[in-house]
Amino acid sequence: MAEFTSTTIQTVAAGQNLPLTETAIKGSNCINHRAGAGNVTLRGLTNQCKALFKVSFGGNIAIPTGGTVGAISVALAVGGEALNSATAIVTPAAVDQYSNVFTAVFVEVPRGCCVTVALKNTSTQAISIANSNLIVERVA
Repeated sequence: MAEFTSTTIQTVAAGQNLPLTETAIKGSNCINHRAGAGNVTLRGLTNQCKALFKVSFGGNIAIPTGGTVGAISVALAVGGEALNSATAIVTPAAVDQYSNVFTAVFVEVPRGCCVTVALKNTSTQAISIANSNLIVERVA
């Protein structure tokens, strides 16, 4: 298991990944992350056909000052592609009004391969993300 966080408020441009600035729990050698990067690399270090990971994200999102009030969203992305099944959407009533979001997904990594995961801003505008927490668990 590994846990990557970002406790400060970060503005993330549309289509970009959330930078994860702190490593609360480093995890094993099958989960790799460089501090400040948005991608986490999962490695298929297994004697089976594939390794299975559970990736979870929780945090608070808002429209920053100067933004347009409307629906905003984030999604877990695998290999750079945002997953519709792992998308969290909120519609704040005003700017700087935070809402808590959570999403999770299982990711299969073939033996000997690597897969990247990240949290992506899937909104059409920049958003603020605070108190973010990405947890990766190897489950099989």
